[in-house]
Amino acid sequence: MKDQLLSQKKKSPIQSWFALIVIPLVIVISYVVFYTIFGAGTNFEEGDNANHPLPGNYLGIIYKGGVIVPILMSLVVLVVIFAIERFITIAAASGKGSSDDFLAKIRSLLMSNNVDQAIAECDKQKGSLGNVVKAGLYKYKAVQSETTGDKDQKVLAIQKDLEEATELELPSLENNLVIIATIASVATLVGLLGTVVGMIKAFAALAQAGAPDSVGLANGISEALINTALGIFASALAIIAYNYFTTKIDKLTYSIDEAGFTIIRTYSSTEKK
Repeated sequence: MKDQLLSQKKKSPIQSWFALIVIPLVIVISYVVFYTIFGAGTNFEEGDNANHPLPGNYLGIIYKGGVIVPILMSLVVLVVIFAIERFITIAAASGKGSSDDFLAKIRSLLMSNNVDQAIAECDKQKGSLGNVVKAGLYKYKAVQSETTGDKDQKVLAIQKDLEEATELELPSLENNLVIIATIASVATLVGLLGTVVGMIKAFAALAQAGAPDSVGLANGISEALINTALGIFASALAIIAYNYFTTKIDKLTYSIDEAGFTIIRTYSSTEKK
């Protein structure tokens, strides 16, 4: 059973390449959209993106945020993409039915010594929970049929198979979460960088001799505020997504541990030394 789980993990290399493909692609698309759509002349006075945005034109306002804005746009899009990817993966890992109902069925079937039916329930449940429990049940059935050997050693054998199956499943659940966590930290710093650049431009416009450059001053302030807003938004979105998915993973891990404890406890209580 462990070998089957390992082969299933090797059959999905797309997960390994997903981040490497998506991240640069999103950054390129963000820059293209920024300059061709947000920076289109129709969004600005006199059709020139060097001028003020037209009143109420938010595309032009965002364009005035400067060259760091596409990076922040990329971070927001990446959070959404990886959140969707994690949601699908974790939902599939949880299986088709309720984990509580599934564990209750397994517990009831083991107490009645109906191991084959319990394995069939794992096939119905699927996901990481079903896979781990199925691995433990196969070992449970194998040690049950053994006429020799110490009971404690058999319990350790079941526990070892459960731990190995869990170790194969958990990495797929946590994959790409580090990207969301990184964005949560980096987005604020990138936004702060854009804010500093915008304020430098604003003060440079004020420092000119004679009448201050009103356009330069306005652009600098717009750049500072837009970068701040986008940085905070991207960071907040990433933090919410990260906390949500870590909670879901913790709950699934607890269910897996509970299932393993149930299998071991049932074997210990039903088998003689």
